[in-house]
Amino acid sequence: MPFVTKLTLESGDRHRLDDVVDDIKRRASRKGVELKGPHPSPPEHLRVPQSKTLGPGSARFESWEYTVYTRTIEIVGYEDFARDVAGSEYPEGIHVEAEVEQRTHAGN
Repeated sequence: MPFVTKLTLESGDRHRLDDVVDDIKRRASRKGVELKGPHPSPPEHLRVPQSKTLGPGSARFESWEYTVYTRTIEIVGYEDFARDVAGSEYPEGIHVEAEVEQRTHAGN
């Protein structure tokens, strides 16, 4: 029963995010690790209201708007490689989440 490590990488900087994903793909290729992905998600456009003071009913600044880009990679097996990638240091602005799942084969 293989373990599947699903890495979700997010950033507001699409180019930096793609550079990090390309680096992971290169590392996997050198070690013979087969990856599924990267699977891009549609960009998420966020808008955050900003108050000028902390009190209730205060005036507001213009809302802060930004975009978050997401890429998902799955590593089937290769637990050592997955652990290494998940525990790596990433550039500022790159957020990485790892999810590990043990999958059973059909019929088991």
